[in-house]
Amino acid sequence: MAVKLERQKVAEELQKLTEWTLQGDQIDRNLKFENFVDAMIFVNKVAEIAEEEGHHPDIRIVYNRVTLALTTHDSGGLTQKDFQMAHRIDALLA
Repeated sequence: MAVKLERQKVAEELQKLTEWTLQGDQIDRNLKFENFVDAMIFVNKVAEIAEEEGHHPDIRIVYNRVTLALTTHDSGGLTQKDFQMAHRIDALLA
């Protein structure tokens, strides 16, 4: 099981992720795409990464808007796995 990060470490890691916000024990990112199809293409790419990492974000899709939330449920909060996944997701958008 991954180790839950201390608040200070969470703050340090979050500074490296400019588009993610801390919401309780998770980090969130909101994205807007040109249309629904583009949003779904992105979500499917996230799904591939999630399978590779064995770490799955909560995903909410509303037409062309996608909200991603990351937390490590079995650790009770944020772990290094969440930040690694966030960086991989950000790389899709670069």
